[in-house]
Amino acid sequence: MSKFFYIIISCAVICSLPAGIFQRESKADTNMTSYANHENLETATFAGGCFWCVESDFEKVKGVVAVISGYTGGDTRHPTYEAVSSGGTGHLEAVQVLYDPEKISYNELLDIFWRHVDPTDPGGQFADRGPQYRTAIFYHSEAQRQAAEASKKHLEASGKFDRPIATELIKFSEFYEAEAYHQDYYKKNSIRYKMYRMGSGRDRFLEATWGKSGNGDGTPPVKKPYTKPSNEELRRQLSALQYQVTQHEGTEPPFDNAYWNNKAAGIYVDIVSGEPLFSSTDKFDSGTGWPSFTRPLTPDNVVEKVDRSFFTVRTEVRSKHADSHLGHVFADGPEPTGLRYCINSASLKFIPKDRLEVEGYGEFQRLFEEL
Repeated sequence: MSKFFYIIISCAVICSLPAGIFQRESKADTNMTSYANHENLETATFAGGCFWCVESDFEKVKGVVAVISGYTGGDTRHPTYEAVSSGGTGHLEAVQVLYDPEKISYNELLDIFWRHVDPTDPGGQFADRGPQYRTAIFYHSEAQRQAAEASKKHLEASGKFDRPIATELIKFSEFYEAEAYHQDYYKKNSIRYKMYRMGSGRDRFLEATWGKSGNGDGTPPVKKPYTKPSNEELRRQLSALQYQVTQHEGTEPPFDNAYWNNKAAGIYVDIVSGEPLFSSTDKFDSGTGWPSFTRPLTPDNVVEKVDRSFFTVRTEVRSKHADSHLGHVFADGPEPTGLRYCINSASLKFIPKDRLEVEGYGEFQRLFEEL
């Protein structure tokens, strides 16, 4: 009996089996070079154990254009599968995700990544053991690094896992595409792939951790449709001050606004659209008389723009979906970011932690489970 079928029967199939056993026809035009002319596309790189599984999960996501299996993180140039799987190259099995940021954000990709790995395992992933199968996020820019760091810290603070988050954040250097027979393996060898995945224990872990749905189909969490009402509706819904601040870049008085001294646990959403913006877990007393935060709760919902009013240059922050004026961000905040998001209370609505589920923000309940 061949080694491959013996391992299937014993339900211990692993990615490190000899590559020749799985070889099939080449997958044409799968490399990233094929998409070089698509200037609006961006790249993300993740290591989550067996790249067959990670590729399969991300390829099901709307807004993802291509997913390529490969190797990165080591010093060996042009590594082979046999060399990487032996653990001697320093490389990790990884995937590159080419995506359309107009359809899916990097933060949503991070959320999908966390929901498809065991981020607490420093020694590999499920049946695949060794440093070549550990989890890592390879950031391509400072913005990706900050987003990944914030996402990791939120996951740590959620109390979802009893063990520390072991996933590394590593600056991207070079990516080597895996051999052609590894690309789209889950499609070309679907029966063998399903037997491997079932035996690996990956899906059992994901279901136990995230529930039966658990985004197991690779789709991102359902997002609320945050929209901006008509101007007539806004005039009816908002107070005069709220309208002036959000629609005409007004500023409310310091120390005389709803949330400057609010110490309750919960999140702050856009008064116009309801899109989540900030969390009490990142709020601090800046002494300015306005609500101040070290970072956004959902970075994609906070847009920065240059503000040249009042004979100075500042960085204005606005909400993405409603385009509400929120306030400004300054580089004089406390650690860990060193930033101070100085926000008008008039632009915000506070959702207490015990109202999150009722108000439709149950996904953020995890931030306050230990408070």
